[in-house]
Amino acid sequence: MKAKVIKIIKYKAYRFRLYPNKAQRVIFAKTFGCARFIYNKSNTPAQYKSEFEWLNEVDSLALANAQLNLQRAFKNFFQHQTEFPKFKSKHRGDKSYTTNNQNGSIRIEDGKYIKLPKIGLVRIKVHRQIPRSYNIKSCTISQSPSGKYYVSILTEYEADIQPVKVIEEDKVIGLDMDMKNLFTDSQGKRAGYPRYYRKMQDKLSKEQRKLSKCVNGSNNYYKQKRVVAKLHEKIANQRRDFLHKLSDRIANDYDAVCIEDLNMKAMGQCLNLGKSVFDNGWGMFTSFLNYKLEDKGKVLVKVGKWYPSSKTCSVCGYEKEELTLDIREWECPNCHTIHDRDINAAINIKRQGLRMISHEFENRGAHGNSSLILSAGVLLSEKPSLL
Repeated sequence: MKAKVIKIIKYKAYRFRLYPNKAQRVIFAKTFGCARFIYNKSNTPAQYKSEFEWLNEVDSLALANAQLNLQRAFKNFFQHQTEFPKFKSKHRGDKSYTTNNQNGSIRIEDGKYIKLPKIGLVRIKVHRQIPRSYNIKSCTISQSPSGKYYVSILTEYEADIQPVKVIEEDKVIGLDMDMKNLFTDSQGKRAGYPRYYRKMQDKLSKEQRKLSKCVNGSNNYYKQKRVVAKLHEKIANQRRDFLHKLSDRIANDYDAVCIEDLNMKAMGQCLNLGKSVFDNGWGMFTSFLNYKLEDKGKVLVKVGKWYPSSKTCSVCGYEKEELTLDIREWECPNCHTIHDRDINAAINIKRQGLRMISHEFENRGAHGNSSLILSAGVLLSEKPSLL
C-alpha cells in the first residue's frame, strides 16, 4: 500500500550576518540591556516603563519576549526540567533579543537589507534565499563575543512528509560514539573528526595567557578578550560546518540511524573526558541528524543507555561481565571471535535498533495499520528491549 503524504506545519530558522551602522549598534546595545533588565525582574514590562523611561526607547516586543522567556524558565524549573533561572549579567553570556513580525514589520528588502522594528533597514548578508512560501514569524538579533552581529529568522511553512515504509536492513546504520573519531559505524568506518579544539589548543592557551596578564577593564584587556573570542568562534564554526555536512550525508544515505541515548553532560564531568566530549560535539551532531532525518520522513532510533552494546558479542550473543574503557579489543570466550570494541558496539546498536523498529511495526499492524508506516521522529528506549 502506498504511504499517505502528510501535510504538517513546520518551522525553520535562517541565520545571517548583520552589518549595522554606528547608530544602529547603539540601539542594539540599548535593546540588549533593556531585555536583560526585564528578564531579571519578575513583573511585566509595562509596570516599569513609567519608572524607567529609557525602556520606551526600544522595541516593546523585545521586552515582552524577555518576560515570556522568564516565565518559561520558571515553568520548566517547577516541572523539574531545568535548574533555577539565573540572573543575567551584562558581563557574561550572549547579548540577544527576540522580536515578532507584525504586519510585515520584519522583512528582507532587495536581498541586501532587513527591516527591523525600531531599527529600520540594516545591511544583511543573505547567503541563501528564503522561499517565498515561507512566512516570517520572528527573529532573534544577537552579538557574539567577538563583536559580530547576527539575525536568526524563524519561518513557518507547510511541508509534505511521506514517511518511510517498511525499512530495509541495508538502509539502517548503527553509530557508536567514539571519543577520538566522533563515531564508528556498523560497517567499520570511522567519522575521522578533525578535533578542532585540540588543534587550536596551543594557540588558544598562548592568547589566554596574554589575556590573564592584561589589567582587567583596560583597553588592552578588551582587545585581547576579543582575540580569544575570535579563536573560540572559529573552532565552533569549524565544528558546526563539519557536523552539518556529515549529518546531511548520513540522512541522505540511510532511512534509519541507530545510536545510544547518552548523557553527554554526565560523561563530560567524569573520567577527565570533558574536553574530548565537548570538542567532538556528539550532542550537536545527533541534534542535526534528528531534524534532517525528520525532514526526510526518516527516523532516528535511540537505544537505551543501559543496553550492553560493547560487552555483547555480535557473533554469538555472549555477554562479557566486565569491560573497562581502556580495553579496545577483546576475545569472546564462547566463539573466540576477536572484536574491535567500537565496531562490535555499532553492530549491536544497529541490531537493537532494528528490533525496536520491528516492534514498532508490529504494534502499528496490531492496531489495524496494514501499511505499517513508521512516522518520522525519534524512537526512544530507556531500558534494553527483550525482543
